[in-house]
Amino acid sequence: MKSNTGRVSLTAYEDLFKNDETRSEERAERIVEIPLTELHMPIQHPFRVLDDDAMKEMADSITKYGVMTPALVRPCPEGGYEVIAGNRRKRASELASKETMPVIIRDMDDDAAIILMVDSNMQRETILPSEKAMAYKMKLDAMKRQAGRPSKENVSQVGTQKRSDQILAEQAGESRNQITRYIRLTALTPLLLEMVDNKQIPINPAVELSYLAEEEQAKLMEVMARDEVVPSLNQAQRLKKFSQEGKLDENVIDAILTEEKAVESKVVLRGDTLRKYFPKSYTPKQMEETIMKLLDNWQRHRQQEQGR
Repeated sequence: MKSNTGRVSLTAYEDLFKNDETRSEERAERIVEIPLTELHMPIQHPFRVLDDDAMKEMADSITKYGVMTPALVRPCPEGGYEVIAGNRRKRASELASKETMPVIIRDMDDDAAIILMVDSNMQRETILPSEKAMAYKMKLDAMKRQAGRPSKENVSQVGTQKRSDQILAEQAGESRNQITRYIRLTALTPLLLEMVDNKQIPINPAVELSYLAEEEQAKLMEVMARDEVVPSLNQAQRLKKFSQEGKLDENVIDAILTEEKAVESKVVLRGDTLRKYFPKSYTPKQMEETIMKLLDNWQRHRQQEQGR
């Protein structure tokens, strides 16, 4: 009986070990080829995937060498996989007429997926203000949920633990104030935010305009389009002040934006343009002194002419 019992125990142990090993292998991350038709972009994805020159270069590279770095995906409940990192590689693979792409499948919750998606895309060389604004907002919200603290305060009772926005700032290499300013841009209407991306509105005035109500921003757009004007920082600050006082209407917007702005006179003289007028031995200082003497003579001549 003991012998039989021993054999039974040994067999049960082997089976248990085999099951654990099998489950471990199933959980282990590995690179697999997945059809492009089964790979989907996240519904919330702040980074644009454009068919620009960089995309064409990536597609050409994939045509020659394939996808060198696997994408990271997670299973979708409805089937297929959500691409967490690698949406540009997926698009480039489509342009390269590939049918599959190498990916790493990883189970992760929504917040972990958001944080990883933002971190992987923030490595891009060029990021639009709207992309950075939405990415910072999404990641900060996810970090707050992971911390399990009220999003309004998000401060630990333990003094050694940092705020989520402080951690984000350290990871992003920007100040907490700058992170907050970028996130403010998400309160702009799409048209105003597009103007920020197109560098038609600088970020500083745009942050002030983000405090305007949606209908006020719509009226602002109408005046800007009609008069072909863009608010300066000072004007944006005054628009914000009138909005907070409940006094901002189309007449006020029109009055502020159509006021005459002080024009700063600025002339830039390039060295290579001036060099042909001076001996090669002249230093920049000598060139400057000569130009000032000529201008003094020109001014005296004008004054004499006006006095006649």
